[in-house]
Amino acid sequence: MALKDCPLLENETVVTRNGAGGDMTRGARRRDSQLEEMPISAGASEGQRTYIPAATYDWLLPLYDVFAKLIGSEAAHRQLVDQADIEPGHHVLDIGCGTGNLTLLVKRLYARVEVVGLDPDPKALARARRKAQERGFAVRFDRGFSDELPYGEASFDRVFSAFMLHHLALDTKEKTLREARRVLRSGGAFYALDFGGTNGIIAHLFHHAHLADQPRIPGLMQEAGFAEVTELAPRDTILGRVSSWRASG
Repeated sequence: MALKDCPLLENETVVTRNGAGGDMTRGARRRDSQLEEMPISAGASEGQRTYIPAATYDWLLPLYDVFAKLIGSEAAHRQLVDQADIEPGHHVLDIGCGTGNLTLLVKRLYARVEVVGLDPDPKALARARRKAQERGFAVRFDRGFSDELPYGEASFDRVFSAFMLHHLALDTKEKTLREARRVLRSGGAFYALDFGGTNGIIAHLFHHAHLADQPRIPGLMQEAGFAEVTELAPRDTILGRVSSWRASG
């Protein structure tokens, strides 16, 4: 979900971190016993961060999953995951996981992989954990930020991001893509799904702030260190042009 290093807006929430041993690492320790411990980065700095909640406003969170189904995000998630060639034993990270829809889809389709979802919104994460528990899925959900991933280098075989990048300012997009590259293992790949431009009624009304940067995503991926970037079947919807990308190498 979105991260902002700007003055607090009315729909933003503050996360206070107490260094590398603060909130993000505590979340990492509360994991299912079946999941392998991921290395935790010591790079988190002290201070406050703000973010836009998963549903933009906290009071909309109970409607988040309903709206996601109405706009067809489940089908888009499935198409993205089907293209990722996930194999048994893979470690998979979902950045900006929100209430865990894509994270849980990966676990449902690939029971023998270890899946981690990361998001700064504690209320969305609580909902994601409840959903995982109800379905009997051993999935780990960590609290953290996309541009300061609390994991060591080469921790994951696949990294996903769905409808998160458009929330980010350009500098945060760049940092997020560099972080995605850093935590990928050799031979791994990053798969992103998001609005590809400024067209579309809803996209224009609600997500115009950083959409102008979206066409630059392939170039930004290459600048972040990805050797090969491929756009996968873009399509136009009422929400705007939806694109997906595969970045590897």
